[in-house]
Amino acid sequence: MSTQIAVRLPDQVVAFLDAAVAQGKAPSRAALVSAALEREMRRQAAEQDAAVLRERGAGDDLDPLVDWTMGHHVTIGD
Repeated sequence: MSTQIAVRLPDQVVAFLDAAVAQGKAPSRAALVSAALEREMRRQAAEQDAAVLRERGAGDDLDPLVDWTMGHHVTIGD
């Protein structure tokens, strides 16, 4: 599902969008804006993940298994 919204952008940004579409770098203004917002959403999520790792550390309950596996030859499958 999608919702149409009106967004006021500076002329320079609109010119950039139009040039990108004209050069075939994006199928439409909306597609380029959407892709940029999705990247920003991923960036913010990664920033939040990094904050959690800073606070809690990276260790988890699989660390002993990883350590054991690195010290042994393990064959998976045939």
